[in-house]
Amino acid sequence: MNIKDFWLAFWYNLRQGKVFRMNLGLIRLNRYNNVLACVTQQKSCERLIHKAATLKAENGTLYVIHVSKQKWNFLDNTRDGEAMEYLFSVCKSYGADLTVLNSDRVAETIAQFAQHYQVELIVIGETPEGQSNEFARKLQNLLEGSRIEIQVVAAEQVKSC
Repeated sequence: MNIKDFWLAFWYNLRQGKVFRMNLGLIRLNRYNNVLACVTQQKSCERLIHKAATLKAENGTLYVIHVSKQKWNFLDNTRDGEAMEYLFSVCKSYGADLTVLNSDRVAETIAQFAQHYQVELIVIGETPEGQSNEFARKLQNLLEGSRIEIQVVAAEQVKSC
């Protein structure tokens, strides 16, 4: 790739809002083979699924996971059940399956899932009110030494549902 092609691709991708990074002087669009979106029982988590889908390679796999605490039962909670059903339909529209696991060790469970399925990128949401994302740091520490990247999606990127 010559310098002119490089800058044309750079500006085109920048205007399109595509994420890119430099790799040995070549443009490599951030497209990952295996991407994991971590959701809670909120409809607004659709933004995380959407973001993960945009970062997935064309022939890649999109995983969506919700890890609930052991004592939480969304089947007895109408609002949470409706939100999970909504997220399930969103997952299907992106060709992904929604995996729901029960564990009191949420970060550890996500890290194990990501390693098992050879995930390259984990997409998580920003904590409420811009607090420091302790969860992201904990997850990063658990994945230290792996090649798994974590992307935190800002809360203001919420699409109206």
